[in-house]
Amino acid sequence: SGTWEKKTVDSSRKVGEYTSIALDTADKAHISYYDRSNYALKYATNASGTWVTTTADSSVYAGAGEYTSIALDASGNAHISHFDDVSAGLSYTTNASGTWVTTTVESSIYGAMGVYTSIALDTAGKAHISYYDGGIGDLKYATNASGTWVTTTVDSSGNVGYFTSIALDASGNAHISYSDSTLRYSGTNSDLLYATNASGTWVTTTVDSSGSVGGYTYTSIALDTSGNAHISYYDATNYDLKYATNASGTWVTATVDSSGSVGLYTSIALDTADKAHISYYDDTHSALKYAT
Repeated sequence: SGTWEKKTVDSSRKVGEYTSIALDTADKAHISYYDRSNYALKYATNASGTWVTTTADSSVYAGAGEYTSIALDASGNAHISHFDDVSAGLSYTTNASGTWVTTTVESSIYGAMGVYTSIALDTAGKAHISYYDGGIGDLKYATNASGTWVTTTVDSSGNVGYFTSIALDASGNAHISYSDSTLRYSGTNSDLLYATNASGTWVTTTVDSSGSVGGYTYTSIALDTSGNAHISYYDATNYDLKYATNASGTWVTATVDSSGSVGLYTSIALDTADKAHISYYDDTHSALKYAT
């Protein structure tokens, strides 16, 4: 309409944490989020013209729906990755069959398997998910591109895999940004890291090691039309919003905003000219900020 409009989508008690949004080809919104009252995964869409909310996964014992990430296939069906607190596992929920179906992709007796999830779909509508194995501190990746779920440890060099973000290039190769945390193991570097299987094997790269840019550092990745990576992230040493890209052939980093404590909860998107648009939190002024 040219002006900002606000709408309460779900007013039931304690709903709305861990939100993720995707738009279909008609520009209708599809949102995944957590229902803390019922420990369930919920989903909302205005595809019918009015907002409709649904419990997508409540599981037998409850505990599903944290760390949600949503993507839509070509038919507008929802595919959601999320963490199930009861099974301590990565779950995948979709309505592609016409009803909601949830699959446990991977679980662990050590707990926290599948936090910090991020999902992307390839051109065939198959899911590719990056996530953190909190039990042993690894970055992991799962896909059902072969018809069955296959999980892979991408990086096990220390305590790595916080705040994952995944994007797929035109060939369906995965590109993942994530953090290296010093909080559980000594000897790790608190760096911003990047992993891709574009060469046919997983290759991990340290993008930024200047101070504490890893650890509990938020990351978000997007790919341009040439398949180059653009990452927004938080510098926890200097409390800055930073940006990195390998569009020139080598990694180049820049400080985008250093006015106070800025850069938490960052998310990046690229326009048709491959220019970056970044949303983030200004902790100094308790404000939402935008940079481009």
